[in-house]
Amino acid sequence: MKRIGMLTSGGDCQALNATMRGVVKGLANNLDELEVYGFMNGYKGLIYGDYRMLTSHDFSGILTRGGTILGTSRQPFKLMREPDEKGLDKVEAMKQNYHKLRLDCLVILGGNGTQKTANLLREEGLNIIHLPKTIDNDIYGTDMTFGFYSAVDIATNTIDCIHTTAASHNRVFIVEVMGHKVGWLTLYAGIASGADIILIPEI
Repeated sequence: MKRIGMLTSGGDCQALNATMRGVVKGLANNLDELEVYGFMNGYKGLIYGDYRMLTSHDFSGILTRGGTILGTSRQPFKLMREPDEKGLDKVEAMKQNYHKLRLDCLVILGGNGTQKTANLLREEGLNIIHLPKTIDNDIYGTDMTFGFYSAVDIATNTIDCIHTTAASHNRVFIVEVMGHKVGWLTLYAGIASGADIILIPEI
């Protein structure tokens, strides 16, 4: 019997549900016995023991659904070593819940901050797999993060929609795109939508 935990943390994006579904289907096809536990609302669920066992029914029909069936929240990495308002040691609580369920591995989907906490848990001796998720495409060690191409597509479509208005009114539009501190999303969307000038933080 193998037991894995899963959680999604930070901002949501496309492909969270599809990625979880793919992980579980892949494991189920290669293991005789598998239990999957989903921690609700990101690291909060792991800290406070808010989890439930997931079945094949939970992963049915979610391939193209946005958001995350587990919910998410932001738990800043810099505060993880600090007790909560009731004095709870968050790191110890996460470790205890991991061991209480006798997990073989915890699969964590998230961006930069999520990755830092995932590494903290790895340093504490837990078996961790972090799957890089962010529309910013700014996580080291991977060419493309999931969520990035979907964000490019949406940004490109949005910019395409204002081309006719810009031409009709003889106007120039300045469009600001998300991206944290990097310009990948701006660059790709700008090129795809035919922008005349693209300004990114790197240059």
